[in-house]
Amino acid sequence: MGETASAPSVVWKPQKGPQTALLTCPVFEVFFGGARGGGKTDGMLGEWAVHADRYGKQAIGLMVRRTRTELQETFERARALFTPLGAQFTSVPMRCVMPGGARLTFAYLERDADAESYQGHSYTRVYVEEAGNFPSPAPILKLFATLRSGSGVPCRIRLTGNPGGPGHQWVRARYIDPEPMGWRVMKDDVSGLERVYIPSRVGDNRHLGADYVARLRASGAPELVRAWLEGDWSVIAGAFFPEFDMGRHVIAPRELPEHWFRFRSLDWGSARPFSVGWWAVSDGELADIPRGALVRYREWYGSTGKPNEGLRMTAEEVAQGIAQREAGDPKPENGLHGVADPAIFSSDGGPSIAERMARAAKVFFRPADNARVSRQGALGGWDQVRARLRGDETGPALLIFSTCRDLIRTLPALQHDPDRPEDVDSDGEDHAPDEARYACMSRPWVRQKPVHQPGAIVSVGASNTATFNDLWKTAPRASRW
Repeated sequence: MGETASAPSVVWKPQKGPQTALLTCPVFEVFFGGARGGGKTDGMLGEWAVHADRYGKQAIGLMVRRTRTELQETFERARALFTPLGAQFTSVPMRCVMPGGARLTFAYLERDADAESYQGHSYTRVYVEEAGNFPSPAPILKLFATLRSGSGVPCRIRLTGNPGGPGHQWVRARYIDPEPMGWRVMKDDVSGLERVYIPSRVGDNRHLGADYVARLRASGAPELVRAWLEGDWSVIAGAFFPEFDMGRHVIAPRELPEHWFRFRSLDWGSARPFSVGWWAVSDGELADIPRGALVRYREWYGSTGKPNEGLRMTAEEVAQGIAQREAGDPKPENGLHGVADPAIFSSDGGPSIAERMARAAKVFFRPADNARVSRQGALGGWDQVRARLRGDETGPALLIFSTCRDLIRTLPALQHDPDRPEDVDSDGEDHAPDEARYACMSRPWVRQKPVHQPGAIVSVGASNTATFNDLWKTAPRASRW
């Protein structure tokens, strides 16, 4: 890592295994880590030191974190490592200048739009710490355009992260799912650039002893600790709905009785995905589907296939797509009922989205109850979803066909809002869960005690709660069309 007249020749060296692999990896894009305590920050700083020593003043780096508080910790670690080498530090801007002239700038991107300010910059290294704290990959992908060198220095990007966080899904989709065991180089289908996942576990960090592992085990739920220690990406750390269980809530598609009441729910999106869910309400005819349970039998998720990126379809196109998918459904005389995000009923100088959908394809919605959290004794939308997931002695009151992949993918990945724990972190990919919440609020459900006979369960809803049909009949004409 270089020498000065008064400094030791070595202040840090990589541990054998993942850290050494990181420092010698020639692949353009590396995701390093996957578990707590794997030496991720030191690995990033060590990689920079080697790069700076090799290319001197031609080495220009950017170290990024989501918040300033997180960034300060990394900055102080860099100061501790590099000051003995003769590096100089400034606080405004947060920057480290190595003895050979290499410059590493520390920055935080609290908003996705902050990445725009780096367009036009040139870096030979970009480091993103805790990538899972970024709800979307968009700001990180924008930084790819800053990787260039007029001196022919090889340009690379390095990222770290753990399971969990608002960006869990996109990180997993980009780095983990294609090669869950890591170490195999993947080629991007669009750009042709290569990337690789280098897994690093707490056991790879020989500086951490049994006491660190013991403290981790004492600090969270068993599934969270497993994610931390083993880098298990199938475990959602800090999940808002730990009640969700694939074996309990996901069922194989089947024919549902035609007379069951059916309706749809919609969460609108253009640049972000829209989500439409189709539901049937069980009357108890099928033994394994409790009376009052909602069964999600179809969905349409308006995404490009990239995490949290929408199709930018018009209201008319979405309405026509909905009508096509419903063409063979059993439905009431006047068509399927629907509940949707109240925002689509807003008229801003022209017909609302709801009006345009109705005119284009006779697809009708009424405003959903958008109460997210419980208040004054009334269950909010997320608690309605939770109550249905828990169900009662007869089983869960929310079941999902296995073909509804996007609700199955995103519902268990929802995280708590750090500033409002009773709500979800809306920076995550919450579109399908949002419209499922609208569906649940349209059919309020509570577990009730037996009324007549022991073992008899009434689980359709509170007696003082209007049903969906009652609300539909009394909805304003403009909402019903």
